[in-house]
Amino acid sequence: MNAHLARLLASAPRHPQRIVCMTEETTETLYRIGAGDLVVGVSGFTVRPPEARKKPRVSSFLDANFERILELKPDLVLGFSDLQADLGRELCKRGVPVYLFNQRSVAEILQTIRVVGALVGRAEAAERLADELTANLERHAHAAESLPRRPRIFFEEWHEPLISGIRWCSELVELVGGEDVCGESRAHPEAKGRIFPPEEVARRNPEAVIASWCGRKAKRDKIASRPGWKDVRAVVDDQLYEVKSSFILQPGPAALSDGVDQLARIVAAVAQGQKLPTPRPEDLRSA
Repeated sequence: MNAHLARLLASAPRHPQRIVCMTEETTETLYRIGAGDLVVGVSGFTVRPPEARKKPRVSSFLDANFERILELKPDLVLGFSDLQADLGRELCKRGVPVYLFNQRSVAEILQTIRVVGALVGRAEAAERLADELTANLERHAHAAESLPRRPRIFFEEWHEPLISGIRWCSELVELVGGEDVCGESRAHPEAKGRIFPPEEVARRNPEAVIASWCGRKAKRDKIASRPGWKDVRAVVDDQLYEVKSSFILQPGPAALSDGVDQLARIVAAVAQGQKLPTPRPEDLRSA
C-alpha cells in the first residue's frame, strides 16, 4: 500500500471504537454481539445488561450531559426516536457523529440490530442475534395457534392520559395469541395518537389489561377505579397484569426475548381461564 495512503487510513479505525448509547436497547445489542467493550457511556435508564450500569451515565431520554459526552471522546453516539432529535442535532453541531434510529415495529427492531452490528464491524454476530430472536418469535407464534381462543387485551403504556401500546407492543400481543382492543392506534408513532378516554377502552371491554408504565410501577387501584371500569371484564375477573417497562418498552433484544415471553404467559393464562400469581395482594399480577 502507498505510504501516504496508509497514513491517511491510519488516522481513524475501520469501525467506531468508542460508543455512547443514549438509550438502553443499543447498549444491550452491543453487549449481546460481543461489542460491550466499545461502550463508553450509557443512558441513566440502562438496566440491561447489569454490567453496563458501571459505565458513565451521560443521558436520560430527553436530556444529555453534552460536556460529559465530549469528555468521553466518542467516535459514534447512538440514539432513538424523533424525541432525541434535538440531542442529536446538538452533538452534530459539536462535531460528534450521531446515528438516530426510529424503529417502531418488530421488523424494524430486528433491522436495527443488524444495522448496529454493521456499524461496529460485527455484522455476522448481529445476524445471529436477529435469527435467535426471530426463532423465539416463531416459537410463540406457533404456540399461539394451540390456544383455545384469542382473548381481548388492552396494553397500556401510560395511565394519565391513558395511552395504548406502541406498535411493537401491539404486534407482540397479537403474535402470542391476543386481540389488541386498541390495535388500530399502533399506526401512530407518537404517543398523542394513542391516547384513549378511559370510557372508550371500557366500552371495548378487554378481558385482560397489561400495564407497562414507562419507568414507573403500575398501580392496581389506578386501573380498577377508572370511570366506567367497574364492569370491565378484566377488572371483574381480576386479570390485571404488569410487565416492567425495561422488558417491553425498549425496542431491542429485551422486548423480543424476556418481554414477549412474559406476554405469552399472560395471554395463554387468560385464554385458558387461568390467573397468574400476584407478588402481593395490592400488586398487579405478573408473569
